[in-house]
Amino acid sequence: MSETNPEIGKRAELRSGYGANYLEAGDKSKPCVILLHGSGPGVTGYANWRLLLPELQNDFYVLAPDVVGFGYTDHPDNFEYNMDNWLAFVCDFMDAVGVSKAHFVGNSFGGALSLAMAARHPERVERFVMMGAAGIHFEITEGLRLVWGYKPSVEAMAGLMSVFAYNQNLVSDAIIESRYHASIRPGYQEAYEKLFPEPMQEKLNGLCIPEDEIRLINHEALVVHGREDVIVPMENSIKAHRLLKNSELHTFGECGHWTQVEKPRAFADLVRNFLMRV
Repeated sequence: MSETNPEIGKRAELRSGYGANYLEAGDKSKPCVILLHGSGPGVTGYANWRLLLPELQNDFYVLAPDVVGFGYTDHPDNFEYNMDNWLAFVCDFMDAVGVSKAHFVGNSFGGALSLAMAARHPERVERFVMMGAAGIHFEITEGLRLVWGYKPSVEAMAGLMSVFAYNQNLVSDAIIESRYHASIRPGYQEAYEKLFPEPMQEKLNGLCIPEDEIRLINHEALVVHGREDVIVPMENSIKAHRLLKNSELHTFGECGHWTQVEKPRAFADLVRNFLMRV
């Protein structure tokens, strides 16, 4: 982790020819957990997982990459941002850091990737956690439109952060400033606008796994959602729970899309207990 910027960690050189930024915590001799972040502007592995990393590092080897298209991972020219290529990124990243199989914890967009990894690369997944996750079809919400349609300004970022959190006291000036400055790094907004352009519903549908495929997943899954989430509706996780044969569902009241920030200790305990269960 950089002394001047905690969002910059180690760099993995992928076979695709570009580099991935990732954070690392814990002992390599322990089971690996890969944390996959969401899709908000200015997001990084650090921004999503800074509170969970220290909670898991004593029991696991924890990796939090910036998924290609986000953060400090390279943004390759002419890269097509779609589910197939994001899954290839995850597999290439695992190969680059020497991990053959891992538990996954995915937030929102990262939850969709975790679900897709279990469906399409089952040999690389142990258990997985979906939190406020996409990956199951739903009609795009106004909250998600605001996220994907972000145009850089401090005011716009402040408005977005207030949509993420039910508890508005968590929307600090420091968080707003950090995410805003991340979103105006040279080339970042241009790359961000390529991720989920209009028609946004079509891009959202592209993150979905067909229900028949989901029913075939045998992995143990934990599905987590904030009841007051206005970005991905709680009903999405209820549907995922019904489709995933070996799943558990946990919902938090007075909680929005930021479960890992709004309920950090309870969420960490939930995840740790689920992943460590014998």
